[in-house]
Amino acid sequence: MSTAPAEATKLSELTEQQKKSGFAAWLGWFFDGLDLHLYTLVATVFVAQLLATPEKHPDVARYGSVIQAAFLLGWALGGAFFGVIGDRLGRSRTLVLTILTYALFTGLAFFAQTWWQLMIFRFLAALGIGGEWAVGASLLSETWPKKWRPWIAAFLQCAVNFGILFAIFSVEGLRLIPGYEPRWVFLIGVLPAFVTLWIRKHVPETEEWSAAQQGAATPRVADLFAPGLRRTTLLALGLCAISLTGHWTFMFWQQAFIRNHPAVAVADQPHVTSVALFCVIFASVFGNFASGLCAWLFGYRRTLVGFFAAYFLFMFTAFAAPWSLSTTYILFAAVGFTQGVFGLFTMCLPPLFPTLMRTTGAGFCYNFGRVFAAGGTVFFGLFAKVGDFSQCLFYASFLFVPAAILALWLPEPE
Repeated sequence: MSTAPAEATKLSELTEQQKKSGFAAWLGWFFDGLDLHLYTLVATVFVAQLLATPEKHPDVARYGSVIQAAFLLGWALGGAFFGVIGDRLGRSRTLVLTILTYALFTGLAFFAQTWWQLMIFRFLAALGIGGEWAVGASLLSETWPKKWRPWIAAFLQCAVNFGILFAIFSVEGLRLIPGYEPRWVFLIGVLPAFVTLWIRKHVPETEEWSAAQQGAATPRVADLFAPGLRRTTLLALGLCAISLTGHWTFMFWQQAFIRNHPAVAVADQPHVTSVALFCVIFASVFGNFASGLCAWLFGYRRTLVGFFAAYFLFMFTAFAAPWSLSTTYILFAAVGFTQGVFGLFTMCLPPLFPTLMRTTGAGFCYNFGRVFAAGGTVFFGLFAKVGDFSQCLFYASFLFVPAAILALWLPEPE
């Protein structure tokens, strides 16, 4: 069993089981980031290939956004489904199931021959990615010292960032191979499956979950809306839905925006999309620790408000007017820095719910927000002008204003 001693003030004071739990959660999130963005890096080229049509054809953007929407929907359903499984079956065993799920179906995307086959594989892979978020967050919140939560949030979010960076470098490396095909990138997503062998052998269930299981009634999703918990659930749902819609609209359509920048030649488009995403993710690593520091100094609620306001400001500026390519990279990095706010969700959402509803509550609220994000991604994409996505991204930036307002009423985690 693993537990979080209150007296632990440095890494050397943590137990071996705590360290293993931390490493397991970090690996899960690292591969989350890897499998998460393999598609966005090749979306335009691969979807155009599947449709046998030029990359700038309207159908490429239309079906590409539908595939991404299906992915976000699967992420939402997976978070809710595996959240319930995690509260019933345990954190460690469920972590293994989620990683196997997204590794298997990311790899199977290699065999897609039509856009709808790719959509199905991305949907099924997303079930595991969404579930891993809730399970990994609860695993660490129950095993590591509470005072460390802001830094744990940064630690986990950086794992996602490093996974995305690994995806970028992997795709860039594959492009150097003669005869390269976009579908090859999905084979990289099989790697996480091998990690589950180590997790299953070395990472036990948390003591807090095991103790809560004794004689306790099985919680239901409906209990999230019971008196005393309903207000918290609705606030968390609204906050996640609005902020994630704005975030994923940026993360998906910024790739199309940068490909069509006036300063980018057709031959340079694949490389420029990787550079732009690198700017976003690299800056986000620093944003993770900046948000953790602010949460430690000022509390989660104030930090959420401040970072959402900054997200709006930088995203609004990036798409309010045309900029040079170098300035666009800088503004993308600024937006990436503010994305550190989402790392805080990993530690501020689970403690808002009782132990046996922790992965259910956190997974349901955070991942149900992706249902709205899925619709938002398609909505903003459909109303974008062919070859010009600045307007849809500009209007999406305003979503962070109500997100900042809702954060004012979110309870401060204990």
